[in-house]
Order: sequence, then C-alpha cells, then structure tokens
Amino acid sequence: MRIALAGAGAFGEKHLDGLQKIDGVEITSIISRTGEQAAAVAEKYGAKHHSTELADALARDDVDAVILCTPTQMHAEQAIACMDAGKHVQVEIPLADSWADSQAVLAKQQETGLVCMVGHTRRFNPSHQWVHNRITAGELAVQQMDVQTYFFRRKNINAKGQPRSWTDHLLWHHAAHTVDLFAYQAGRIVQAHAVQGPIHPELGIAMDMSIQLKSERGAICTLSLSFNNDGPLGTFFRYICDNGTYIARYDDLVDGKEAPIDVSKVDVSMNGIELQDREFVAAIREGRDPNSSVAQVFDCYRVLGELEAQLAG
Repeated sequence: MRIALAGAGAFGEKHLDGLQKIDGVEITSIISRTGEQAAAVAEKYGAKHHSTELADALARDDVDAVILCTPTQMHAEQAIACMDAGKHVQVEIPLADSWADSQAVLAKQQETGLVCMVGHTRRFNPSHQWVHNRITAGELAVQQMDVQTYFFRRKNINAKGQPRSWTDHLLWHHAAHTVDLFAYQAGRIVQAHAVQGPIHPELGIAMDMSIQLKSERGAICTLSLSFNNDGPLGTFFRYICDNGTYIARYDDLVDGKEAPIDVSKVDVSMNGIELQDREFVAAIREGRDPNSSVAQVFDCYRVLGELEAQLAG
C-alpha cells in the first residue's frame, strides 16, 4: 500500500508515525505548503517524492491512496480530486465546512466506488471503542453525554504553537467529533440546538459555543466548546449510562469515580490515529466500506449544516 500524505504539519506527522507501524505500507509522497517542510518531512519518513502541489502526487503511479491533513477549507475539493485521479482517500476531520460540499464528496465516492474515509478519530480511540462494544453487546445504553472541548487559541496557531495559514472552527471542526460520536453511540440525531459567543474581531470566528443534541433513542448530549479556556486542553467525554458512568480522555478511560479501566486489550494499539489508519488500509485491501466512511459519517454534516443555519439566523 503506497500512500501520499498532504499537509505535513502537526497532525500530519501523527499519521506518518502511525503508518510506519502498519505492515506493507510505504509512504511514497509528501505534500506540504512549503518546499522546505515537504523535503524535511519526506527525508524523515523515507518518502521518495515531495512537492507543494497535490496534483503532483495524484499523477504518480506509485500512489495508491492519499491522506489529507490540509486546511479544512480545502478538504472537499481535494478529496474529490483524489477520487477523480483514481486514488483512495482519507480526509482528516472535517469532511467539509458546508453541507453542500459534504454532499458533493459523497456523490463522488458513490460514483467512483473508491474508499473515502473521514478522520473521525473518536470512533477508534480504545476508550470510546470500549464503550461502543458494551453498547452493541446490550450491556449499557447512553442516557446523557457531557462533553467539553477546550483550547486556548486566541491567535491563529496549530498544536505545535506555530502560525497557521488557515482559521480553525469550533462548529465544523471540533464539534464534528462529538456530533458524530454521539450518533455512533446513541443513535441518529433528531434534535439539535446551538448558541455562540461574540465573533473574534481578527479571526472572524466564534470563540465560545454551546450545543445540545437529542438522539432517536432519547439520549441527550451537551457540548461546550471554547478557544478561550486557559486550563487543561483537549476534549473530555462523560458518558452517563443506565449501567455506570465513564469518562474518556482520548485513549484513556476511567469510571465515574476516576478508577482506571484497562482498555489495553480493546485493539492492537492504544493509539487512536494508528488504529484509524489501520482501518483505512484494511478497507482498501479488503475492498469494503471502512468504519468512518463518508457514507457512515454523512449525517453528522447534515446536523452541522442545520446548526450553522440556526447560528446564522
């Protein structure tokens, strides 16, 4: 499996680290915004080709699939370009930043039959897998999810503290993780509401947001998001269930009294990004729809589109 990665920033390198642990995978091309970064990352991970243009990778015969870790605003157009070139594609979350673009990507996947997967990593974190396995086994049901997504990002920087060439978004990026996960764990979302705080004068985005969701099974979700939080950073999920309370912090899980739960045997790795990439590669090899395919996560973007319309109104 010969893979090109576009977007060799902080998150792109997490994918490259994961890909190196998968048997039979070769990283053949690195695409980045600057030639210097593309060359440096290609050397670090042993890629034979590097460029600043995605089209250069798509034209190569030694590229079977592409992982896109590029700016959100480019995801839909680039995913479609990958499939037009006959390449399987994994798009980092979010699939798009509009409902119309999300529909266009799904239509292209259905037209080509190629694997198109979206990086909804929460489906793959061992902590959330542990909960999901118990739900599917009928051992528990979600009654409420309480989720906090907090960053301190009043300047346009990435996870490494470096300047970004694009602007992040609480709704279309960070809320997408929870909206999809809630539906994955509790059923299709049938009710959704959102409010947001003031728009940042320079970044042009809301820095604080609150979202409420209800699923077809009656479960509810409360999601608080902020770029103003000067404290512990990241996303923390509290599952309040009919049979226990569980708190997931990325790949780790504790119960409601903070007693650790061993999730080391849930999957072959404790790294959610690696597990996500393993699923992408396996789906291509086996000719099947992957978990977190564009079709499976599509309804999440319907909800985000509805919430955007509410906020605009």
